[in-house]
Amino acid sequence: MEIIFLSTCPRKLDHYTASTPINAFLLIGLDLAIRDRLHLDWRGRSLWVRMFSLIAGVVSYMLNPASGLISLASLVAFSTAAIASATAFQTARHYPVLARANGANVAGAAVDSLIFPLIAFGTVFPAIAGLQFLAKVAGGAVWSRVVLRKVRTT
Repeated sequence: MEIIFLSTCPRKLDHYTASTPINAFLLIGLDLAIRDRLHLDWRGRSLWVRMFSLIAGVVSYMLNPASGLISLASLVAFSTAAIASATAFQTARHYPVLARANGANVAGAAVDSLIFPLIAFGTVFPAIAGLQFLAKVAGGAVWSRVVLRKVRTT
């Protein structure tokens, strides 16, 4: 789920509304934290997460068929970031829940920040991807404290 890109990108982006790292911090950070909470609550039953990511890409395309490549990039980035995040979260199962969540956030944010622009625009702009990554990780850390505050660690 990539809704972030700054307007400093080449002409390919002229037709798309650009967002700011604030959205990465608030929205994608929240998404990363919610994935961790669902991972704990569902204990591996991820059918609904997969279905939602598929539906989100289809709905984006249906609302604006001209956004086909952006919708595909969003779907692939969202799905692969979810897999990376879930893998990191599960691998760290012997660590405290906030450490697990933040490690998973780093993995998910890295994958999302690289895959989306590569598919959508054919390249990764290092400075933009780096800022997006930092905003997503910082937002994920803040949201993890909110979303996971009442989770027992044992």
